[in-house]
Amino acid sequence: MLTGSTRLAVWGDPITHSRSPRLHAAAYGVLGLDWQYGRRRVGEADFAAEIASLDATWRGLSLTMPLKHVAASRAVTLDDDARLTGAVNTYLLADRGPRGFNTDVGGLTRALDEVGVRRPQRVRVLGAGATATSAVVSAVRAGATEVEVRARRPEAAAPLRALGEILGVPVRIEALDAPAPRPVDTTIAALPGGTDLGDLAERLASTSGPLVDVVYGGWPTPLAQAWERAGVAAHDGLTMLLHQALLQVRVFVTGDPAQPLVHDDEVLAAMRIALMGD
Repeated sequence: MLTGSTRLAVWGDPITHSRSPRLHAAAYGVLGLDWQYGRRRVGEADFAAEIASLDATWRGLSLTMPLKHVAASRAVTLDDDARLTGAVNTYLLADRGPRGFNTDVGGLTRALDEVGVRRPQRVRVLGAGATATSAVVSAVRAGATEVEVRARRPEAAAPLRALGEILGVPVRIEALDAPAPRPVDTTIAALPGGTDLGDLAERLASTSGPLVDVVYGGWPTPLAQAWERAGVAAHDGLTMLLHQALLQVRVFVTGDPAQPLVHDDEVLAAMRIALMGD
């Protein structure tokens, strides 16, 4: 039986901005679990040594950039979304080694539904990193039949074309500034916070439905401002953050992100209030 000494944390670099401790504390308060959830600055070079230093009091980890790929490579098992994306944002620590999960996919899928993006046919993804990979899977889960990926270095996005083949949906790769963007039903931005595309953002906004930007700090971002000037809705990444965190709590408590908690709705409501308090 788990006790009050049970420990969890979010790791990454940088990490001081993370809202995960507040979200998780709210969840465990509803569940009546005296679990400790903290944060630790950990870079990719230190990851293996830090994992090896954990004792039996540790239950799990939330993992953010730049750790998602190295975490996937060191997990003893991967859930389907982690296997598809090659990225892990959640570790459930077990005797045989860490079990890896990617709750970004489910969190973004749930966020798209909450903000009213339901069954989009064409989706544009901006970026080519780990979050962009999750965004492609989420777009397909939401109903997309075609995904366009735009990246500064199109060659870096090439693996996403192969991912589309696995998912059974064509993924078109374009340079970020390629001319004549085709109309899409929604755009998912997985670019670093504060990215300013200048006039290009205006052109993209004019051919897009709502923007869902995974960034939640410094809002509205330059991208969001371009969408607003075009008269199109722009949504920040807080809803994705909320839902991926709920799925993490499910992993830590039940071992399965698809298994609802006993008080799932109450936990989500408490986490939402905690998030609004920032």
